Amino acid sequence: MTTLPAGCSVVLVEDDAVLGQALMQRLRLARVTTHWARTATEGAALLRRHRPTLLLCDIRLPDGDGEALIARLMPELGGVPVVAMTAYGGVDQAVRLLRAGADDYLAKPFPMTRIFEKLAAFARRGIPLVPEETGVPVADAPGWRSPPLRALHAALERIGPASAPVLFLGESGAGKGAAARRLHALSGPRAAAPLAVVDCAALPADIASAEALLFGHGDAAGLLEAAGAGTLLLDEVADLSAPLQARLLGALEERRFRRIGGTEPIMLRARPIATTQADLAAAVAAGSFRADLLFRLSVISFTVPPLRDRPSDTEDLVHHFLRHFAAENRSLAPDALAAIRAHGWPGNVRELRNRVERAVLLGDATAIAAADLFPEGQAPATPDAASPPPSAESLSLAEARDAAEREHIRRVVARCGGRIGDAANALGIARTTLWERMRRLGLGARTDTEG
Repeated sequence: MTTLPAGCSVVLVEDDAVLGQALMQRLRLARVTTHWARTATEGAALLRRHRPTLLLCDIRLPDGDGEALIARLMPELGGVPVVAMTAYGGVDQAVRLLRAGADDYLAKPFPMTRIFEKLAAFARRGIPLVPEETGVPVADAPGWRSPPLRALHAALERIGPASAPVLFLGESGAGKGAAARRLHALSGPRAAAPLAVVDCAALPADIASAEALLFGHGDAAGLLEAAGAGTLLLDEVADLSAPLQARLLGALEERRFRRIGGTEPIMLRARPIATTQADLAAAVAAGSFRADLLFRLSVISFTVPPLRDRPSDTEDLVHHFLRHFAAENRSLAPDALAAIRAHGWPGNVRELRNRVERAVLLGDATAIAAADLFPEGQAPATPDAASPPPSAESLSLAEARDAAEREHIRRVVARCGGRIGDAANALGIARTTLWERMRRLGLGARTDTEG
């Protein structure tokens, strides 16, 4: 069987009970963390809780269409590879699926070895969100040239040699992991030691298995021990279960732990760094996250700003990923640049990378157009503020309704200081729904900073 890297995980969306059970059992036997959803609704909910190594999605689902599900969730999936499965294959559907954002396509029936081959290939692809360029000063690398990121880099340089725990906050895909890795690289002698990454969202649901992976079992070392005198990166720490939170807190406070079944204490020498997109203060208030663990992890905390607040980084990264993925000389058409500037990038750097990679693979022309980057439809351009609005009497009912909704959203976003999450809560809708309405109504990324 194909050898899989440690820590692989899969979200499976499949309504066929026999096939779904067979896939789940084979994957779990191979120590692949697997979450199974039987409907499009369950799949969407799972994907908002877990960021898998691979999404396997059936096309015919009892409550919807897998093709539509992939397209709808693509901004949130970012760089998560998607393999679509269907018994109703065809070239036309394969092309539609790829243009919707799928990375590959399997026609049923297929041998199980194909799943493991694809999982191994995507797991090892390992393209960093913001790869460093050879010869480029670390503070001037792609994605780190905007004023907010330069300020963050300066702060990381100051605290790099220290051993204090650090917490990185920010939206999914904004670059929290990249910031954590940069801090490890700036940590002096510690940088030569290992960086052990714990994907808290992908830990086994079985507590004993998860504890063995973290703390070790018998003669096998866990991730805390593997970090040595380096860095222990707790990615999406809010997803830790209550028992694991308690065990981790004890290790951080005592600076020692024991393997499962072991008697000898092992020193915890690594520096803990945590990342999360969750509101940990709200999680503490709701009782789902320990207040004492939050205090222990957030001795120093930073918020990585979303890509929409770093327009210079957006264009910088587009060109960087274009050079990275393009096998030949490729450029951006003028309409692509305009669409990039108008888009709100709810999936942040992951979405940007995913869109560029897909455009390079599927686009035929030398110049990549807006339609290559946004096959589902481009975001409407932000209206020219200098253009006078049409008179109310000249508007149709639909236009008047849109105008009222547009103005109400502008006022709420301004009242919330440009914080889209707070505005979405005030409006009683999801953040992604608000972004979709803003794009439909011509409220581009600049709305975030308008007063």
